[in-house]
Amino acid sequence: MSQPAPILIQGGRVIDPSRGVDEITDVLIEGGEIKGVTTSIPAPDGGTIIKATGLIVCPGFIDLHCHLREPGFEYKETIASGTAAAARGGFTTVCAMPNTNPVADNRATVDFVLRKGREEGVVRVIPIGAVTKGSGGTELAEMADLAHAGVVGFSDDGHPVSNPNIMRQALSYSSSLGLPIINHCEVKELSGDGTMNEGWVATRLGLKGIPSSAEEIMVARDIELAELTGGQLHIAHASTAGTADLLRRAKEEGLDYVTGEVTPHHLTLSDNAVLGDSVIGSEFRSLTSRAYDSNAKVAPPLRRPADVAAMVEALRDGVVSFVATDHAPHGRVEKLCSFEEADFGISGLETALGTLMSIVHKGDITLPILIERLTWGPAKFMGMTLGTLKTGSSADVAIFDPDTEWIVDAGQFVSKGKNTPLDGISLKGQIKTTIFGGKVVYSIDD
Repeated sequence: MSQPAPILIQGGRVIDPSRGVDEITDVLIEGGEIKGVTTSIPAPDGGTIIKATGLIVCPGFIDLHCHLREPGFEYKETIASGTAAAARGGFTTVCAMPNTNPVADNRATVDFVLRKGREEGVVRVIPIGAVTKGSGGTELAEMADLAHAGVVGFSDDGHPVSNPNIMRQALSYSSSLGLPIINHCEVKELSGDGTMNEGWVATRLGLKGIPSSAEEIMVARDIELAELTGGQLHIAHASTAGTADLLRRAKEEGLDYVTGEVTPHHLTLSDNAVLGDSVIGSEFRSLTSRAYDSNAKVAPPLRRPADVAAMVEALRDGVVSFVATDHAPHGRVEKLCSFEEADFGISGLETALGTLMSIVHKGDITLPILIERLTWGPAKFMGMTLGTLKTGSSADVAIFDPDTEWIVDAGQFVSKGKNTPLDGISLKGQIKTTIFGGKVVYSIDD
């Protein structure tokens, strides 16, 4: 297989948290690898020059939590369409959740995802295996076999591991494999048939609410079980101030094997979005013609503005280790219905950067910290030499303009999932070029 042509990225602000780099310089890519990060690099023979003056150049983003839907739900997303959406969002590595059909609880399904990723994906695809067979919560999957097949963790995402003894066994077993258990923390007996966050917005709309305690009780349980077993626990899509407090306490107690992630939407949108107001950071309190927006229905639900602020603080302070999109594409039929009937989920790969840049522009977090939480942070979590511009590393690079303003048009998404509450909203911060393995896989100019 021929190597991609050399690429010289000139004059960008290079931010590489893995090495503490933040400076105006050049980046040379040859043979699919980073060959140098320094000033005044000569143009390579037969190569491409990318002028990056005024732009940010950083490692390609890593998404530890997304749903590519294949196999089984190809009408919602495929590995081809999902990775194309990832490239458009600046992501060069995505981890596919196992809630497919069949569930990725066996080597054959994991092998299928890996092969499809190599053959049809435009960025790196890494599977996550199921914790239990069929994600049914009653019998552990063949975790060692899944680990040997190449998964980087175990999750029944969408189906919390409710049985505490099963969770204890999973943590004990996974600790010997050196891989995390990634739990969707939700006590179903508390969330019941709720459809959005419990609070005044749900009351105003007459919708059944999901209390914060439904998440926090299971987070507390899982932290205790992690401490008991020494197993590596990762809290998926943390969303409440109480969860942030529990993770902070675990960190203060030295439980380094307990980590958490937060999504772009839980960092920027509150339950006001269900009223039809998805202006980021809004405190809107009235009904609009977009009320009951099913595209704002997500699990865990969009929470109170105070929870949003708590999650931003937790991300900034490192209490939450990194950002993960929880990209959850759906077909039109699952969202073009009543709020109660709609499926949970937001399609988020293509809007992630623009959404996240809002907290940078507000001064709530610095750009280098945000980039660390999107690159080196998740790479360290996976124990992989990704998320870096170190010489010799895979040339996975994102180039973006932090100040470009653009209007979200879900109809133009390359993802099959058009389900976003941000449709028609102005965002500031846009990917210009994504490079994976030394090859340009997305350019806004193409």
